[in-house]
Amino acid sequence: MRPERRRAYDRGHAAEFAALLFLAAKGYRTLARRYRTPLGEIDLVLKRGGTIVFAEVKARPSLMEGMEAVGPAAEHRIAGAADVWLSRHPRAAGMTHRFDLVLVRPWRLPRHVPNAFQRGW
Repeated sequence: MRPERRRAYDRGHAAEFAALLFLAAKGYRTLARRYRTPLGEIDLVLKRGGTIVFAEVKARPSLMEGMEAVGPAAEHRIAGAADVWLSRHPRAAGMTHRFDLVLVRPWRLPRHVPNAFQRGW
């Protein structure tokens, strides 16, 4: 792996870990991390109360860059992977589902954006 690609990979892992700790402190329980499917990957699958959260984690220097990093193609990929996860976890199908975004910026607490995008179920 090229050095710049390795740094980006390591930064992504660190951002996901920071997001995981932050959300755990808010009462979310981790069900899966880096859940891979043929349709794409979900960074974090979490549960809080009766809600299943499919979270995308972005490490960016600013909030605006983080928000812009999740476009329609990423939303489609995440939603498709969520469908696969739900098909493999039938008990979760009857729960509320949500797509969140967690933005990780240098030297700041992560920013949790609930319901960052919607998809018709």
